[in-house]
Amino acid sequence: MTESPLLSVRDLEKHYPVRGGLLGRQVGAVRAVDGIDLELHPGETVGLVGESGCGKSTAAEAILHLDEPTGGEVRFDDERVGEHDDDARKQFRRRASMVFQDPDGAFDPRMTVGEAIAEPLRIHGMRDADRRREIVADLVERVGLSPSDTDRYPHEFSGGQKQRLALARALVTNPDLLVADEPVSALDVSIQAEILGLVDDLQAEFDLSVLFISHDMGVVRQVCDRVAVMYLGEIVEVAPTEELFAEPQHPYTRALLSSVPTPDPDRRGEGVELGGDVPDPQDPPDGCRFHTRCPEVIAPDRLDLPQETFRAVTDLRVALREGTLDREGLRTECVAEGQADDASAVDPQQVAAMAREEYDVPADLSDETAEQALAEGLAAFADGDDERARDLLAETFASPCEERTPELQETGAGHPAACHLHD
Repeated sequence: MTESPLLSVRDLEKHYPVRGGLLGRQVGAVRAVDGIDLELHPGETVGLVGESGCGKSTAAEAILHLDEPTGGEVRFDDERVGEHDDDARKQFRRRASMVFQDPDGAFDPRMTVGEAIAEPLRIHGMRDADRRREIVADLVERVGLSPSDTDRYPHEFSGGQKQRLALARALVTNPDLLVADEPVSALDVSIQAEILGLVDDLQAEFDLSVLFISHDMGVVRQVCDRVAVMYLGEIVEVAPTEELFAEPQHPYTRALLSSVPTPDPDRRGEGVELGGDVPDPQDPPDGCRFHTRCPEVIAPDRLDLPQETFRAVTDLRVALREGTLDREGLRTECVAEGQADDASAVDPQQVAAMAREEYDVPADLSDETAEQALAEGLAAFADGDDERARDLLAETFASPCEERTPELQETGAGHPAACHLHD
């Protein structure tokens, strides 16, 4: 697009301090959003997607300065939002609205929905009560409800109806930007379709730009022009929607797309299953933050191992590094399987073998160098020397993915992704 963006986000950060000790000093930070770039053009819908906990909602609130960013820049209509005085910020609030996943948050249970929808008009200086009622009645009708509904209270409406009313409240000031944060995830599928159709109609009618936040790739494909994929506070791929679905360039994107249900019986069961949980944003992994779960993590050049085997060894290393490889638990399993009478009698080699079994690591690796390093590392672990075990395994198995942080770069598909597979 050659038109100047309505919204431009550069190096946006939102870190939350972690305090500890008697004096409450800062001892760390939760890096919920950690340097993202994003653009949104007039009339465009951009999807921001990722698993729960990846930072999408925090990014939305930081973009709108509902939660002040700790770094970076947000430009709206080429003005820096962070430099707004009170009047400019109020004008920005009129032109940029948000719809939340839970529509109850938009309504005071003591106010009629008509009063709640009209409240932004009153805040922004419209003193004519009759004009406010006229605008509200018109909007309520546009979102598919009756103007007479404005005299009812929020508890009298279903979830789908309340989300329609929340849309009306967000649009009442005739904004240029609508940020929709999981607006249909709590609704039934049939109601989802109605709300998505309504958003599409209202976008065309009001010439809106929409930032659509979701974890549902099927919904994103239906409504978005472009998609930005987010993982653990960072954007890892950006592309036009159909291009992203046709040629995903980041393993995380491929994993997300594999979760979309398909009617093709030949493709069922082909999904990529991600192991483990999203890492702690207070202590994200070094290098590529996805490498601890990535099904395509890159092995060092010196090793000749199948991808599945290297992934299994990496899972074992991650567990050892994070302290979740439980030596005593492995001894207990050995006893349960009849390998020893009690935990104290379990041989270290049995512990090592059980660790391999726990993480689906073959009993004998095909690469001699890898097998020797793994055997020595697991022997150190079984003897209680976790630090030596970590060092031995890192020396041989450290992936390029954990040694260097990938940057967004162009790929063969013509759109950028942040992955060492494209180096």
